[in-house]
Amino acid sequence: MPNDQIPPEQKREHAEHGREKAEHSRQDAEQGREVTEEHRTAAESARNEAEQFRLLAEEARQVRDQHRQAIEAVRIERERLREVAETVRLAGEEARHAAEAARHAAVDALNATAEALHATLEHMKVVEEMRRTLRDIKDVSKGSSN
Repeated sequence: MPNDQIPPEQKREHAEHGREKAEHSRQDAEQGREVTEEHRTAAESARNEAEQFRLLAEEARQVRDQHRQAIEAVRIERERLREVAETVRLAGEEARHAAEAARHAAVDALNATAEALHATLEHMKVVEEMRRTLRDIKDVSKGSSN
């Protein structure tokens, strides 16, 4: 049917229907833009969260590396202290041996001193015996000359 033969009421309804369709399309487009904006916002938020997680993971790696370095430093220090302790133990052992040798030397020196004193005492006894003998000889000589 040609356009001229459509009654005005039907034209108005048809126009109204077109406007309603256009309004629905506009609303649908607006909702689509809102959904798209929400998706864009959600995607941006997800990217931000992913970046935060990446930064946290990097910080965790750095902390783990620092912890590993600290553990290695402690291990090296323990090894050094073990070596120092071993050196001290060996020095203590040597000092114990030296003290034992010094003790033996002191005992030997004391024994030598005792032997020397004993020999001196024996010599003094001999000298005293000789003096008595000389006195006795002197006394006998004085007695015979009278």
